[in-house]
Amino acid sequence: MSKTIVLKQRPKGIPKTSDFEFIEEEQPLPNDGEVLLKTKYVSVDPYLRGRMRDEKSYIEPFQLEKPVASAIVAEVMESKHDDFKKGDFLMGMLDWKELQVNSGKELRKLDPRLVPLSAYLGILGMTGLTAYFGLNRIGAPKKGETLLVSGAAGAVGSVVGQIGKIKGLKVIGIAGTDEKVAMLKDEFGFDSAINYNKVTDMASAIKEHAPEGIDVYYDNVGGNTLDAAMKNINRFGRVINCGAISLYNETEQPTGPRLETTLIKQSVKMQGFIVSNYEEDFLEGIQQLSQWLLEGKLKQEETVVEGFDQIPQAFIDLFNGKNKGKMLVKVY
Repeated sequence: MSKTIVLKQRPKGIPKTSDFEFIEEEQPLPNDGEVLLKTKYVSVDPYLRGRMRDEKSYIEPFQLEKPVASAIVAEVMESKHDDFKKGDFLMGMLDWKELQVNSGKELRKLDPRLVPLSAYLGILGMTGLTAYFGLNRIGAPKKGETLLVSGAAGAVGSVVGQIGKIKGLKVIGIAGTDEKVAMLKDEFGFDSAINYNKVTDMASAIKEHAPEGIDVYYDNVGGNTLDAAMKNINRFGRVINCGAISLYNETEQPTGPRLETTLIKQSVKMQGFIVSNYEEDFLEGIQQLSQWLLEGKLKQEETVVEGFDQIPQAFIDLFNGKNKGKMLVKVY
């Protein structure tokens, strides 16, 4: 038998474990041109929350009573596919299943000798690519500028800050605990960091850390943090809208300061994106990230939870800030 996790009901507010259901299915068997996969690592990511809403977006919503899916590293247990053999490790968008059959059409073979397999879901996967393309293509950083990163201790934010230092920027991070603040400075080389849980006026806190203002703001949080950053944005500043985790669980449309006058007066560029916008250039990103990783210029922080049954809780824990770096579930 093989366990599968399906979306039982659409979450209201922060997801609960009761929004998911475990079902058991008979072990599938591959047909010609297919592989039988055993899940090894599962990526849980904030954007999955959006797919749990029944609304139009850049990607189809999850269907009720159907499996949830995310980026997964899996091992080939049996192969009837010409390109893959038993023992190969593959990565792709796969269902939250212990065992599953796949045609291999959109799967990528991994080399476990180059880096740990988990890195392909983090710094060499969508996480790293999101950081790389968002900062470089939209942020267009220049040596000597000041970069502010929210959600800086998370999977994407921690990579953004490190790339910023490689590019010669002053880097300031925003995180939620003193431990994470210390990690940003001591492990990832951030110049300074702010614990948002100890700040009553975020705009003033940012100004204290960046009296010269902010040139590039990489936003993973949205909401009040974005408002505070905009009060400190420099002329010709660039704002990269990558995520808005502070808003994902809102049940009503939030309102906030109107940013139009700041955008106009300061000639600021603000742009949202999804990483697949740069799909044609993924190889460039992977090669550069791999080089920096092997040279020791990039470090990967992971929070690894063990056990297939822990996948829903690990996902929920993202919204409680329980992860440092990339949140993964190791299944076996």
